Amino acid sequence: MARTILITCNYFGRGDDELGAKLMGIFLRKLCVMEKKPERIVFYNSGVKLIAEGSDVLDALSTLADQGVELIACGTCLTHFGLLDKVVVGRKSDMQEIASVITGAEDVVKV
Repeated sequence: MARTILITCNYFGRGDDELGAKLMGIFLRKLCVMEKKPERIVFYNSGVKLIAEGSDVLDALSTLADQGVELIACGTCLTHFGLLDKVVVGRKSDMQEIASVITGAEDVVKV
């Protein structure tokens, strides 16, 4: 089953942001070693900060990309946060493609 993961925030969960950042890193690094990978990860809202310069999880995201996981980021969100020219891994897209990806996915998990 093809799985799409939606990452809507640069933290995992709500509450303590420091803990949430640590948990996001752990989550993404665990995905790297799992046998079954998601087909793609879609980043929007502050989740786009994870694919840009300065992110603490670029190592994990680069590994996932090398393993064939498609990384898609919302262009409007990148522009909003001033990150359009700072993307290190993955690619910029638009809401048309993101809507198509989400509605066409067999399985969607929101983080």
